[in-house]
Amino acid sequence: MTEIAVPVRVVLGEDNYLLREGTRELLDDDPSIEVVATAEDFDSTAAFVESASPDVLVTDIRMPPTHTDEGLRLAARLRTTHPHVGVVVLSQHDDPEYAIELLDDGAAGRAYLLKQRLSDIGQLSRAIHEVARGGSVIDPAVVDVLMAARSSASRSSVDSLSPREQLVLGYVAQGKSNAGIAAAIGATERSVERHVSSIFVKLNLADEPTDHRRVKAAILFLSRSHR
Repeated sequence: MTEIAVPVRVVLGEDNYLLREGTRELLDDDPSIEVVATAEDFDSTAAFVESASPDVLVTDIRMPPTHTDEGLRLAARLRTTHPHVGVVVLSQHDDPEYAIELLDDGAAGRAYLLKQRLSDIGQLSRAIHEVARGGSVIDPAVVDVLMAARSSASRSSVDSLSPREQLVLGYVAQGKSNAGIAAAIGATERSVERHVSSIFVKLNLADEPTDHRRVKAAILFLSRSHR
């Protein structure tokens, strides 16, 4: 007997009615995705995450009541309250700082896409499935902006790292702590700390706060998939 795949359950938060309903209708055409609820503001989106038990939240970066960073704040809250819910943040802005804030607590289960990509619903569908299984997606345009901003200052790249450093960086991109990485690769935490410090230096990230360096290093690692 052929096993029927269970669709990914999605809550969609978007205050623009036409965009919200248009996106819902497009996702409804994908049998691998089930939109279980739609919402138009921060409070109702958070409530539906509680009541509908989705696998993934797709949310606008800006919603009522303040139209500032509701999507990012909800994504950060879910790290603690619903750690197994993936989040796809939709934004009109290609400023990499938004992506950095989204990934501040780790890249696992998080995606940042520009709203202009919604014309290709396949890209949103792929991002939904990727975060549902714990992966990460960063819009290529955001990666391009970040890489362009750093190109003159950083001649080294992820490809210049040693195989061991690339392995460690891969776990950093998954949001693992140094202790978690040490357990995963069978090394001491002190050894991992040395690798991470070396990665920061080689990627020219040595003069920034540790948390942001980890996030930016993760974005550089993820950018390789968009080349």
